[in-house]
Amino acid sequence: MCGRFSQFHGWEEVHTFLNLLGPPRNLPQRFNIAPTQDAAVVRWSAQGRRLDFLRWGLIPSWAKDNSMAARMINARAETVAEKPSFRNALQKRRCLVPSDGFYEWCGKKGAKQPYRIFTPGGGLFAFAGLWERWEKGGEEPIESFTIITTEANDTLDVVHARMPVILDPADFGTWLSTELTINDALSLLRPAPNGTVEFHAVSKIVNNAHNDDPDCIMPLPEGSSDTPLFLHPYGKGG
Repeated sequence: MCGRFSQFHGWEEVHTFLNLLGPPRNLPQRFNIAPTQDAAVVRWSAQGRRLDFLRWGLIPSWAKDNSMAARMINARAETVAEKPSFRNALQKRRCLVPSDGFYEWCGKKGAKQPYRIFTPGGGLFAFAGLWERWEKGGEEPIESFTIITTEANDTLDVVHARMPVILDPADFGTWLSTELTINDALSLLRPAPNGTVEFHAVSKIVNNAHNDDPDCIMPLPEGSSDTPLFLHPYGKGG
C-alpha cells in the first residue's frame, strides 16, 4: 500500500513536469501527507490540466456518509475495475497525483522501520489516481481521491510487496484522456521499471502525522536502521 507521501516541490517544477494550465500558485511544502488530509492532484478540464486540492481517501458518490474515506486511500490495480467503490471513477474520473517520494514500513509488528522511496535524481513522479465528488443533503461537497497500487518491482520488493502505480510521463495525457477505455487504462497499471526508484531508511518521526517537515525525508546514518533489510527479502514486514 501507500500510506504516506510528500509534495514539496514548488509551482514552477510541478507546472513544467505536468504541463499545467493557470497562473502560478503557492503550493504548501508537505513532507508527510497522511490519509484524510488534502493533497494536490491534477485533473483534466476543457482548458487543459488543472491542479486542485482534494482529500486523500476516496468517498464514493453513493456512500451514506464520509466515514469510509480512511479505508479508501489505495485501490488495487488487480481489482480496481471490479470494485463498486472504484469502477465508475476508473472509467470517468482519473487523476495524476504528483509526488517527490512516498514511505513504506518494513519489519515486525511493533518495530517497523520506515523507508522513503524516491527517484534517483530526487525529482518528481506522478501516481495514477482516481477521484470522486460526494455530496449528501445540506453537507458541504467533498472531492476526494485514491492512489492505485500494484505489485512492487524488483528494486522495491525488499521493502514492501506493493507500490503505487508510477506513470511514465509519456502516459500522462493518455491516463487523463476522456476517451480512454477501461482495458487501455488497466494496461497502464503496472510496476514501474527497475531503477525508477531508490530508497533509504528514515526516522520514525514520520509515524506521527503531526510531523511534517524536512526531517521526515532525511536518511538515517548507515547501520542505524532498526530493521536490516536482509531479514525481510520479500517485504513481508509491511
